[in-house]
Amino acid sequence: MELEIHSRNVAMPPRWKTEIETRMEDLQRGHDDVIHGRVTSTMNRHHKKLANVAEALIVITLPGRHTLTARKEDKTFEKTIRTAFHAVGVELRRYREKRAHTDIHLPSIPPHCCVVSKLFPHEGHGFILKERGGEVYFHANALQDLAFEQLEDEVDVVFGLEEGDKGPQVTVLSLPQPIAVKVS
Repeated sequence: MELEIHSRNVAMPPRWKTEIETRMEDLQRGHDDVIHGRVTSTMNRHHKKLANVAEALIVITLPGRHTLTARKEDKTFEKTIRTAFHAVGVELRRYREKRAHTDIHLPSIPPHCCVVSKLFPHEGHGFILKERGGEVYFHANALQDLAFEQLEDEVDVVFGLEEGDKGPQVTVLSLPQPIAVKVS
């Protein structure tokens, strides 16, 4: 990792530089992919709050052009450096947690399985038989990964069902996925 240490309006004593290098090494121990780090200490003489004139800015660069920053102000540079490194460490952990909790969205599997009973291709709708008798309406808009022309009478289908204005209707309709059987 490349580390840059700068100071503005103040001379950088060796103990600050040592403190920054040590804290950057500690930060990098848990995060090997940190590419670049820049720490800038600034004495802000024209600060609106004269009590807090020491400022530390830390910029961390990760792969993929991701940058994390922390800017803290306090009365002393030692305290400012510590709080800025603590803040960038928190940001780095949040970034890692966010990247670790990536949800994979798979298409939902319709809960019901039946057969097509009637098709009206010119009108773009049809009916399927329910497991316990009766028919359920479906519209061509409910077809998922399936063309209306692929449907025939007595073809097995899987579907999702919800209550419509005129009774139950199909929300999603597709062909059942083949089950892979491993033969040894």
